[in-house]
Amino acid sequence: MPESPEPTSPDGYTPVADSPTPPAAAEAGRYPDDMHPGLVPGISVDDQRNRFGLDKAVFFITAALILSFIAWGISSPTSVSNVSSTMFAWAIKNVGWLLNVVMVSAVVLMLYLAFSRFGRIKLGTDDEEPEFSRFAWIAMMFGAGLGVGIFFFGPSEPLTYYMDPPPHTTDPETPEALHRGLAQAHFHWGLAIWGLYAMVGGALAYSSYRRGRVSLFSSAFRSLFGERQTTGLAGRLVDMMAIIATLFGTAATLGLSALQISEGIQIVSGASRITNTVLIMIIAVLTLCFIISAVSGVARGIRYLSNINISLTLGLVLFTFILGPTLFLLNLVPSGIMAYADNMLDMMGRSLSWGDDTLEFQSVWTAFYWAWWIAWTPFVGLFIARISRGRTIREFALVTTLAPTFILILAFTIFGGTAISFFQDGREGMNGESSPEQVLFAMFDNLPLSSITPFIIIFVLAIFFITSADSASLVMGTLSERGNPAPNKLVVVFWGLCMMGIAVVMLLTGGETALTGLQNLTILIAIPFSVVLIGLAVAFVKDLSTDPAAIRRDYARSAIQNAVVKGMQEHGDDFEFSVARTEDGAGAGAHFDSTADKITDWYRRTDEDGNDVGYDYGSGEWADGWTPEDGYSTSSTRAGRVDDVGDEDADGDPTTPERNRD
Repeated sequence: MPESPEPTSPDGYTPVADSPTPPAAAEAGRYPDDMHPGLVPGISVDDQRNRFGLDKAVFFITAALILSFIAWGISSPTSVSNVSSTMFAWAIKNVGWLLNVVMVSAVVLMLYLAFSRFGRIKLGTDDEEPEFSRFAWIAMMFGAGLGVGIFFFGPSEPLTYYMDPPPHTTDPETPEALHRGLAQAHFHWGLAIWGLYAMVGGALAYSSYRRGRVSLFSSAFRSLFGERQTTGLAGRLVDMMAIIATLFGTAATLGLSALQISEGIQIVSGASRITNTVLIMIIAVLTLCFIISAVSGVARGIRYLSNINISLTLGLVLFTFILGPTLFLLNLVPSGIMAYADNMLDMMGRSLSWGDDTLEFQSVWTAFYWAWWIAWTPFVGLFIARISRGRTIREFALVTTLAPTFILILAFTIFGGTAISFFQDGREGMNGESSPEQVLFAMFDNLPLSSITPFIIIFVLAIFFITSADSASLVMGTLSERGNPAPNKLVVVFWGLCMMGIAVVMLLTGGETALTGLQNLTILIAIPFSVVLIGLAVAFVKDLSTDPAAIRRDYARSAIQNAVVKGMQEHGDDFEFSVARTEDGAGAGAHFDSTADKITDWYRRTDEDGNDVGYDYGSGEWADGWTPEDGYSTSSTRAGRVDDVGDEDADGDPTTPERNRD
């Protein structure tokens, strides 16, 4: 009876744990742990020996900058408004194109990676399988804080474009305006945003779960910076910029939540007007809820609420579809998707060259969205990275880009189409003078159960506020503590309070038009961070080019070509392949220096102090006898599952995720 074949990775390679050490490598001793770089099965950050702790330079310098900004904004919001408006006007005219370049490039890069020779590389070790089902994976991606945007812009954005189409497109309030308006909304919430998130999430997942690096934004830059600069000045600057971008991006989201919640309270209470003072009080109450969540161990309960929130969000979309203009929406969904595809290149090409009207439209809409998504990338990227380990790059790139895009297109078509239909019917509250938050509540007021839906919406928005603040603060704590997946609670709360302070400053600088302050400051922060993302893309591709699977593929292609030529030269038509040692310089890897430090340094195993320690890839044993059960020499924890990060046991100690208990 023949033996069962050995399990293989996607590229046909038998996992190294079940394979003997390559004789040539063992004899030569040229590689770390006598392991050829093309045979390394990948290294997870879970299996590394890291020492975590507060990075004082990153934390205190960033904290000083943020606290100074908050103090300036609260003491003199008019001054901040004037300075930010002047800087914004210059930036959007002179470097606004950079935002477009980043968004378009991310989509192109992920499509390239999906169908390139890198597509079969795993975001994890060769034998690692995905932790979550595909359905749960997609649901968690969709729930990465987007509910606020769906409610704030879902009904109002397509309606705005219908009444006032983008410059040089079509006449208002026509069928053409209807479809162009939906296409424009899909453009802002579709492939571009998810291509960007996929690029950042893929780079961070690859860095941590394939290359074994700590969960820092700067870790993904090691192929560009080198190890010394990654842990030095250059890497720390990247991490500080990531914290600042996350602070402002999440603060903008929290500001939008506060605006919507205030509108809901105004409707429920019958108040005539909500002032900035009331807005700040709303933020203060929600901040208190966030602090309770962060320090009291109820984080798991908040996560359960967030799952309920996602269900309620999709439920409200379905509720609107069934009880709204259903027939109209059924026809609008495919028409809107086709209009999006048809106008994609035209919308990508809009810039200053189209004139001042287009520039103004871009500054109010497209540039704000691009800046918002760019500022959110550290937060959402790290989240997507944690839930995507074990997926191939091909699956990751296609699903992460396409699945949430389709869900958001449906949500915006249903909400936006309903708002436009109600406007055409002359329903109360659906007009061009209404703010986005007013359009939201007016739309649900014209649907059944209008006495209940405002309370549901307020609840959903409040939970989105708390969970977004909780998750973003955890990410910033991780970035502040050298990649610690369970950072100190005081650090987490501090960054959460800073977020709330920035949200208040954003609302105050906007004055009567609070959204303006949110937009201006978000764009100003995102433009310099765009340069970081371009560097991240380059580093990601550079890493992939020296991945073990890529090395094996290059060797295979070279070996086959050499063998075919030699076979025909020596045997004509009658030859077959066999593996044998060749003369030096004539083999499959003759063109490749497999001993170069830049190829082998990444898998040298070290202890917590950075000293080289031998490691047996077959048995998983360290030469000094260390085991995961020994723990670490200082406060630290192993990076665990996404739903375990930050959870605590009854004694207040970080729990050990199931993945790592073996």
